[in-house]
Amino acid sequence: MQVNTGAAKGRKLRSLPGDIIRPITDRAKQAIFNILMDDVRGSRWLDLFAGTGAVGIEALSRGAAEVTFIDILPQAIKIIRENLRLTNLESKARVIRQDAFDYLQARPNLRYDYIFVAPPQYQGLWSRALIAIDENIGWLSEAGTVIVQIDPKEYFPLTLDHLELGDQRRYGKTLLLFYDRV
Repeated sequence: MQVNTGAAKGRKLRSLPGDIIRPITDRAKQAIFNILMDDVRGSRWLDLFAGTGAVGIEALSRGAAEVTFIDILPQAIKIIRENLRLTNLESKARVIRQDAFDYLQARPNLRYDYIFVAPPQYQGLWSRALIAIDENIGWLSEAGTVIVQIDPKEYFPLTLDHLELGDQRRYGKTLLLFYDRV
């Protein structure tokens, strides 16, 4: 796992041993940023269930203004901070050890252009997170997008008030869902 493009291109990122977290594949990560193209530059990101921080770090490397990383696992927080140091991108990052749902229930103090949701698989957390964002839509900017990474077997349609599925792409056992604010 490495940074694909930008200021930290080629830097290898560390991960946790075992199956504590599920890092995104380089192929799926590259696909996200190929879809977003230049819209990443200057954007603000929220990386929920951040794990290694690979997606947020890729966004920073490609010119995102800032990224907030949220994870509840102390081991993940340690790896995210280590990866930010390895890539020299610490100055544009906020790393918070907190439950993602507690964070989303709080009164929004920032508006994010992109919210990346990649929770542990097969627990229904992706839909719960999407519903929480929809119910507290102030976290997402007017033209914002929520990107969800799940196993295709987990997907089912959701009825939401403020978000609409605009695109979906499958890369092997990874499904990327792009929900736009309406």
